[in-house]
Amino acid sequence: MTEGYEVLPLGDDYFMREALSLARAAECLGEVPVGAVVVLNGQIVGRGFNSPIGESDPTAHAEIAALRDAARNLGNYRLPGCELYVTLEPCAMCAGAIMHARIARVIYGARDPKTGVHGSVVDLFGVERLNHHASVEGGVLADECSALLSQFFAARRRKAS
Repeated sequence: MTEGYEVLPLGDDYFMREALSLARAAECLGEVPVGAVVVLNGQIVGRGFNSPIGESDPTAHAEIAALRDAARNLGNYRLPGCELYVTLEPCAMCAGAIMHARIARVIYGARDPKTGVHGSVVDLFGVERLNHHASVEGGVLADECSALLSQFFAARRRKAS
């Protein structure tokens, strides 16, 4: 510790703000604004944002991109001990990838009433028969995450009219 200064560990809000920054990058590209980061021991090891339109790839969700980036950076398809921060409640596809990667903890911002699988539609993370279970926490910076999505879709509706 430096004299007069206390070094504080970075918290959930910090990493969710990083994910929000990536969501804004997706929005600039015309993608649904969802961003994600993978964190290991307090350091970001993977980043991703939605890009299914630009990549013509239905699997190009923020979580998948962040998991792929982290796996490349760490040299392992398993990511034990890692945390995933994402601005929107994961869908079934992303939950499956999270489980296969052995993510320890998932932290998301906004709930997704149409495709969310941490209780909004179903709770895949709570299925006991599955062989891996991450702890999951929702609602981190939920208002900011929800507002970004709401504004994006409102702007799209205005353009369509």
